[in-house]
Amino acid sequence: MQVVWNTGPCPVEAVHQVVSQKRKLKETSVRTILRRLELKGYLRHEEKGRAYVYQAAETSRSLAARAVRQIIDRLCKGSVEELVSGMVEAKVLSKAEMERLEGFVREHRRGDKK
Repeated sequence: MQVVWNTGPCPVEAVHQVVSQKRKLKETSVRTILRRLELKGYLRHEEKGRAYVYQAAETSRSLAARAVRQIIDRLCKGSVEELVSGMVEAKVLSKAEMERLEGFVREHRRGDKK
């Protein structure tokens, strides 16, 4: 997914070229992974000649938000507060990350009042 998000629409060969720099995967394995990601709704493809060109069905941020929502619903009884307080208590978030998040929330809160 990261390759497609970073490069935009790309053929299997381009994905394989990037992925194979870090992992020993055959091109057929990359094709299978991309096809499975498409079946799950994360990717879609267009045919350009004989090649499939894959593109992300949604942004990484949108997908991450949806995944976190599922975690909140399944593990935190639907409570965002429970998730965030758990992350703070478990020291998952650094002080700097908490400060950035606090600023982000304040900024968006101001935007909602306008």
